[in-house]
Order: sequence, then C-alpha cells, then structure tokens
Amino acid sequence: MAEIFKAIFSSVAAPMLLIFGFLFFFYLLTLVNVEPGPVFSVMIALTPIWLPLVLFTVAFDRWMYYVTNKYAYENGRTTLRIKLPQEVFKSPEAMESVLTQIHTTQSPDNVMQTYLDGKGPLTNSLELVSIGGEVRFYVNVPTKKVKNALEAALYSHYPGIEVVEEDFDYVDEIRWDPEKYDYFVFHLNKKEKGKDFLPIKTYIDMGMDRLPKEEQKFEPMAPMLEALGKMKPHERLWVQILAVPHVKKSFKNGHPFGEIPTWDKAGREYVNTLLKRDARPSVDEDSYERAPMLTTGERDAIAAIERNISKYAYEVGIRWIYITEKGKFNADFISGFLRSFSQYDVIGRNGLGASWRTDFNYKFFSDPKGKKIMKWKEAELADYKARYYYYRDRKDAGDEARVMSTEEIATMYHIPGSSVVTPGLPRITSARKEAPSNLPTGLPKAF
Repeated sequence: MAEIFKAIFSSVAAPMLLIFGFLFFFYLLTLVNVEPGPVFSVMIALTPIWLPLVLFTVAFDRWMYYVTNKYAYENGRTTLRIKLPQEVFKSPEAMESVLTQIHTTQSPDNVMQTYLDGKGPLTNSLELVSIGGEVRFYVNVPTKKVKNALEAALYSHYPGIEVVEEDFDYVDEIRWDPEKYDYFVFHLNKKEKGKDFLPIKTYIDMGMDRLPKEEQKFEPMAPMLEALGKMKPHERLWVQILAVPHVKKSFKNGHPFGEIPTWDKAGREYVNTLLKRDARPSVDEDSYERAPMLTTGERDAIAAIERNISKYAYEVGIRWIYITEKGKFNADFISGFLRSFSQYDVIGRNGLGASWRTDFNYKFFSDPKGKKIMKWKEAELADYKARYYYYRDRKDAGDEARVMSTEEIATMYHIPGSSVVTPGLPRITSARKEAPSNLPTGLPKAF
C-alpha cells in the first residue's frame, strides 16, 4: 500500500507544486497592487523562449545521469582482496605509483561519446574493512578499464603480495535490517572548502620517502589499523575511499554550461598571492625595501602546494560505516577513529574533518520520530554497496567530494610494512615463487 501511495504522490507532486507556485506568485502580485493579467500575458507570450530552456535543463540532467550510469554498468565492477606479505620494504610511494597507473580519465574522443555513450571517469574504491576484528584490504574497481592494470601494478610494486578476486562481495553479508542491526555513518574530507590544493600532511612530510629502517619507520596507518583490529565479533566497520579521476570540466566531457578548470589553476593563483606577484612595485629601492618577506611556514606551504598540484589527482569522498548487532552500539569508538586521522592535519594548511550523515545535533526538533535518520541510514548503506558518493549539504557543501593528489591518498591507504603488528591484520604465511625454469618436463622414456 505504501508503494502505491508513493507512486501516486510522485506522479501528482510536480503539477501540484507548479500550480501552487502560480497561485503564490498571483498572491504576491495582489499584495503589491499589481494587476496580474498583463504579467501573465507577458509570461505566456515568452513561453517559446523560457519553456524550452527549462525543459532542456531538466531533460539534459536526467539524460546524462542515465548514460553515465549505463556506461559504468557496462564496464562492470570487481572486488579484489589484497593479502599482505610478511615483509614490505616499500614506502607509500609504491602505492602512489599504483594510483598513478590506474588514473584513467576515460576522455571521450568526441561529443557523441560523451552525450550518447556517457563515456567519462569511473569510480575506484579503496577499502579497509574490519569484520569482527579481522582487518582486510579491498579494492573495488571497474572490471574492463582498471582491474587488469591494477593487478599488474600491485604485483610489480609489492613482491609477495596476493590479489584475489572475491566470488561474493563482502558487503552482501549485511542487509538493511533495522530490527537486527544498528548503523552509524560519517564522511571525512578536507576541511578547507575551496582550497583543495592545500595538502594534508603526507608521507613525504613524515620522512617515509627516505626509506628509513623498518624499526625506525613512522607508519601513518598504524593507529587506524589498531582501532580496526579491536572490533568485537558482533561489530563491522567499513571504510571506503571513493576516488574519481580529476579532469577539466568542459563542453566536450559533458558540461555545456561553463568550463571548470582543474585544481592546479587555483593553486598557482594562491601561490602568486602569497608571493605578492600582483603588486608589481616600481623599480626603486624604497619599494623593494618595503616588500614583505615570506615566513618559513609560507615557504613550506608554497613548496607543498607546488608538489601537490604537479601530481595526478582524484575527486575523493571518504565514508565510514559502523554496523553492530541491535542494542550493542559502542559510541566510544568514534573519537578514537577520528583521532587516528588527526595526524594528517597541518595547522594553517589543511586537515581532515568529519561530517555526520546519520545524526542530528538536536533530534527532538529536527527528527523527533527518527524517520529521517532511518532513511539516511538505509540510503548510506545502499550507496556504500554501490560505491556511490553524493553530498547532502547543498548550502555549504561541507561534505562535497574534495580533490586529493595521489600522494595524499597513498598516505592514507597503502600496504603497511612489517612494523605494524596488529593481531587482527593477517599476512601471508609463506611467499610464493615461480618454479625453476630448468625443471625437466614430459614423461621419462622407457628403457
């Protein structure tokens, strides 16, 4: 019965809203003592101009949504589990190289591929999962365009690793059942809105690019892996880093209403502002003596920005979903997990902040019956399984996907070294090697 009501309501909602809008507009005209007849006459006379534009805008948005999702569906998706070797002597730079190799923008050759085939960048999902305290590394990628390239890149950079294609996606274990499970979801992303080029603290800032000895390594993933390993048998914690290749948006790739450049343009403008390049003083001693000198922090920020925007980038959204049996929700875990990401913050530059997706500050006023929160939880679970990201905060865009470089992503997600001894992090017990090439083959000859 509820589905029938929803179908009827969705079919009559748009006409009713349109009628209500006209009545409200008519009411406003009467309030200001304006005769509505001539106004409506002008609107009707201009219908051949504004109506096609409105219909085109609505139809174009729906059409692009259809063709892009069709293109993504035809490419398929594969879930790969990464089994860690006993020893890893690589820095996160190895994972940065992997992310660079799978950075396929799927640039269309012509507008027909864009507007008819829906060709464009596809979503890659880097995932960390704790199932009752057992920590697993997963990646979920497009089958046709990325899977083979990713496997080759991982094997080439991490000898001894195993990449196994799962027969069943691990997310199928949990279904939407509010009578059985409690769900909690939040998103993480860069704090500085509109300044994605300001980088977080990366493995280069931590000195890991210099390959220190294993016992001297500072492993940025260790706090998060320890927290994941402490989950109870009835708890699940899923973390996914959804990454879509960052490209310039133009008419050719599906944005006919204006061109949006890549993040490097804004980064260069910010650097020019810090360097006071727009001042252009006259050539005399007094002007140059008054020119301000850069502080150490500003010089470091400029170097970090220039290094950041010189690398491949992705549009990133990070989602955490905590699932436990009904009545066993542990709220104390939230602050611990958030603190594991605070090490990436650089005061005066950028950091990572949380956006609550299944909670209100004042539930009594915002959602007294809890129905809205339940709908959000169901939607977030479905979006996680579909590897889909969207932002709800349309006013401030606080949870909108941010642009991150391969260096930043690799700092948060890479194959940890043997210095991480989390009990819940299984590793391959023995290394696999190819058989010697000089082994005899065939059956022995009878004497």
